[in-house]
Amino acid sequence: MRPASVKEYVAIARPDNWIKNLFMFPGMLFALSIFHTPFSLELVVKIVIGLASICLIASANYVINEYLDAGFDKYHPLKNTRSSVITIINPKILYSEYLVLAVIGILLAYFVSSKFLFTASFLLIMGIIYNVKPFRSKDRVFLDVLSESVNNPIRFAAGWFIFSPALGIPNSKWDLNWINTFPPVSIIIAYWMGGAFLMATKRFAEFRLIDNPHVAGLYRKSFKIYTENSLLVSMFFYAITCAFFMGIFLVKDRIELLVSFPFFALLFSWYLRIGLLNDSPVQGSEKLYTRKWFMLYLVLFTMLLCGLMFIDIPWLHWFLKNANNY
Repeated sequence: MRPASVKEYVAIARPDNWIKNLFMFPGMLFALSIFHTPFSLELVVKIVIGLASICLIASANYVINEYLDAGFDKYHPLKNTRSSVITIINPKILYSEYLVLAVIGILLAYFVSSKFLFTASFLLIMGIIYNVKPFRSKDRVFLDVLSESVNNPIRFAAGWFIFSPALGIPNSKWDLNWINTFPPVSIIIAYWMGGAFLMATKRFAEFRLIDNPHVAGLYRKSFKIYTENSLLVSMFFYAITCAFFMGIFLVKDRIELLVSFPFFALLFSWYLRIGLLNDSPVQGSEKLYTRKWFMLYLVLFTMLLCGLMFIDIPWLHWFLKNANNY
């Protein structure tokens, strides 16, 4: 094999996957609707710096992920063409790349807020827990999905902390003003479980694509225990749990979003349908973009959520207030 080129070291950082950091956008939107953060040049700068920080830290995680997974990815029918598999990666260059991306990402996070810095650091730590021994949670059944999908609520919180008030350290554990600048636990869990549903569906599609339990186990150790049935059951568990905590959030924090619930259910159902296809596009975001009608629906659904975050619907409040009377 030939040594990796500069272009391939850049590819290992997967800048094409920065699109996933749009998961920060709902956090920004929810925080904006609650705190009514005024738009200013300072806020715009914080948004740009925050996005750059999370993108660089995500790339740092991708760098170690691809390098440490090279011996496993060669068994995957799609990932066996990755740079780390078909070229010789210099460990010194790779770890230098990781450190540069991680350090710059953390330094940028410092200029947003202390809470954003904590969130960005947590994202970096989760990359280590997911990829590096002795933790390497990606090898552990079910924990692989849960530990990877936790990056979704981390991104949500990062977006939230860009818009939330930058209060200092609380004077005591009862300082509610400081606590109230954090996102509701219900939406964090819902976001986590929603991401777990997406990730379990991806695992299901990968397992079916490989179509050989032995080879699947060589590619991903958790596949030695997973079956199609166990993955399918876990997908339903994550979806139901997501819906439960989403319902709590809707009733307590933004009842107008209740209007979106049937469209939310359709989104999950449609994604599940795509996940059940042979050679399913859910195995990679670049393939999912080929489902044009699904992507159009996703855009329209996002627009609906944006509208419902800022449009008040009085009769829904009346319904919630009087529901206990019936």
